[in-house]
Amino acid sequence: MSIKNHNPKILIGITGGIAAYKSLTLIRLLVKAGCEVKVVATQNALQFVTPLTVETISQNKLYCDTFAPTEKFDVGHVALAEWADCMIVAPCSANMVGKLAHGIADDALSTLLLAFNKILFVAPAMNTNMYEHPAVQDNLRILKQRGVRLIEPASGFLACGTQGKGRMEEPEIIAGKVLDALNASPIFSGRKVLVTAGPTYEPIDPVRFIGNHSSGLMGFQLAEQFAALGAEVTLITGPTQLQLQLQYRNINRIDIVTAREMCDSVFEHFPNSDITVMAAAVADYTPATVADKKIKKTESQLSLELQKTTDILAELGKVKTDTQYLVGFALETDHEIENAKKKLQNKRLDLIVLNSLKNPKAGFKTPTNQIVLITREGKMVEGELKGKEEVAKDIIHFVARELNLE
Repeated sequence: MSIKNHNPKILIGITGGIAAYKSLTLIRLLVKAGCEVKVVATQNALQFVTPLTVETISQNKLYCDTFAPTEKFDVGHVALAEWADCMIVAPCSANMVGKLAHGIADDALSTLLLAFNKILFVAPAMNTNMYEHPAVQDNLRILKQRGVRLIEPASGFLACGTQGKGRMEEPEIIAGKVLDALNASPIFSGRKVLVTAGPTYEPIDPVRFIGNHSSGLMGFQLAEQFAALGAEVTLITGPTQLQLQLQYRNINRIDIVTAREMCDSVFEHFPNSDITVMAAAVADYTPATVADKKIKKTESQLSLELQKTTDILAELGKVKTDTQYLVGFALETDHEIENAKKKLQNKRLDLIVLNSLKNPKAGFKTPTNQIVLITREGKMVEGELKGKEEVAKDIIHFVARELNLE
């Protein structure tokens, strides 16, 4: 575990809970990785860890009193917030989650959190029933929407003697996530990226439509990962229940419904895009006519006349410039590689991402995916089954390498 940036400054917040003992290991790991670490603890946290131990491991004075005298004139919580590059609250109690969500500042740690506006992680730790309580879940959603990075608790044996979700994640994993965030380089800074996501719904009448099972998760993950690496992202999405996990200022979300609307929006933004990733599952056909009233169930059979929609990806391939990079997706059920290569060449793509429905854990409505990346030059890289967030990272870093950005 190492760090690229020179001596990054990290704040660790510790709240009251048995998991506070793990924070000592977290401090040690980050100090060992070359970070300068300062610790802010609540009074309840000091029931589980001692100031002497924290100060010995961190090699810095512990901050736990909002009104403690200082050697020089400064406002403690503001000075610490300005000093640090990153902050992690581990363990983060339900009480502190609620305070942060609702802007309550009544001790040293909660006051500091309101003054801190940089990379912030929280690692909750509590009883399963507490963690699953609607109030706690609502508060966590608020934090995620504000850009706070949640490190989900693990499941297992809890201090209260029960089994369930609520254990603070292991210090090694937390340290890895913090270091990854600090190592992240804005490799796509200055680049404009267009991403499409989700299905399209083609109306039959005011009630019914033709659609598909795409959830949009792959496209959303791609948009967020590009944004995290500095790109200015336009996300055009079909109907989906998904929300962006982090409220990135550099993501412009555009919601559409039909293939026609998707086509119009894509061609509006494509000319200004450096990289375009077409992850949406756009309908190939749409009803030739749309009934203005609900079609009644009167006959034993109903025939619909369908007409082709615009092949957006093919049209983009015709007009793209030499400085634009175009990525398409292929979802195949047979002759996967062969069909993907044909699509790559026929549509003048730079890269195609192949999904196979033969793996039940890949494709639509699954949190995981398994892909094959194929370039115009014939390079082929086969990936392993991974979560879609990790798959998105693989795709994005592959594109970065192809463009000599890393």
